[in-house]
Amino acid sequence: MSPEALPPTRRSFLRAGTAAALALTAAGCGFATSDDPAGKATAEAPIDVKVDGDLVYFNWADFVDPSVFEGFQKEYGVKVVQSNYDSMEGMAAKLNAGNRYDIIFPTAKWAERLATGGRLRTIDHSRLRGAEAVFGGYDYFADPWYDPRSAHTVPFTMYKTGIGWRRDRLGDLTGSWEDLWNEKAKGKVFVLDDRDEVLGLGALKLGLGLTTGDQADLDRVTDTLRSLRPRLRGFSSDSYNNLLNGNADMTQAWSGDMAAMLAQAEDPSVFGFEVAREGAPVNSDCYAIPANAQHPGTAMLFIDYMLRPENVKKNIEYIGYPMPVRGTEDTYAALVEPFPQCLVTADDLAADLFFRNGDAGTERARDAAWTDVKAG
Repeated sequence: MSPEALPPTRRSFLRAGTAAALALTAAGCGFATSDDPAGKATAEAPIDVKVDGDLVYFNWADFVDPSVFEGFQKEYGVKVVQSNYDSMEGMAAKLNAGNRYDIIFPTAKWAERLATGGRLRTIDHSRLRGAEAVFGGYDYFADPWYDPRSAHTVPFTMYKTGIGWRRDRLGDLTGSWEDLWNEKAKGKVFVLDDRDEVLGLGALKLGLGLTTGDQADLDRVTDTLRSLRPRLRGFSSDSYNNLLNGNADMTQAWSGDMAAMLAQAEDPSVFGFEVAREGAPVNSDCYAIPANAQHPGTAMLFIDYMLRPENVKKNIEYIGYPMPVRGTEDTYAALVEPFPQCLVTADDLAADLFFRNGDAGTERARDAAWTDVKAG
């Protein structure tokens, strides 16, 4: 496949917008909420796991193996009606506009916003045959910070952030965020087009809190990142294409995108992926069922279908991201054998370098810092 024909990375459209962050409120965290007792009762009611209509699906584009969709449709006699978003903010806007979906896939901090805002159905794990392989195999998700007792979510994927680079052009790196300042790569360095990720690398490099909202901290972060700007070619979340087609010698990258790149690389040995010793942000996407879902029973069937080990393995190989289901770890380990630092472990999760939600003042300060960084 020629470089021009390469498919987009499965997260190449991820952007960190500001509108929803600026709309944060103590009660809803950026989401319109309702005090309707009937609506609350519906959100908390157990879901009957049965076909109750076609599945209205809302996710990143190309994030489930098409053959898995086909198998689900055939087994249950339903259609999967797909819509896609290009950011978490875009997802929130659609939900706030009243659009109705049966299954969505928020990241951890957005799952917290949704759950806090009363926008998710509770999920009774005992009604999912595949739940034990998740929660029995990954203790972390039994009671994660973003959704106590995972009452409204089931984990979908895990990933962490590091640096991808061309070994054939730069040789070995030192294992630090400082490597992005490598003089040999000047003019061919990308960072992710993502507020939290870029501010986060600056904060970690300086030994500060990952999602600090302190103005003095943010001033130090922006000063540090300003020194990186002359070395940058740009901001881009298309990590693997930039490396494969030669646009980048080095790029901030998500581990899953680097794993997906292996399917395209003729010689994986010319590339490398490192996790910085100062710390690697970790994240997870979740299955969640909106409170206004019209077909929650079908959504539960879909989650359970996706948790079957054979489907998990297919999807890991398709998207390049590990899925926390016991018994599928070898599939991902084999995929990332050339890049062992792509592995996401329970220890990585326990390190707790997740991006967290802040109050309105924190989010405004971080938005302003990001604007300064982008402006140079």
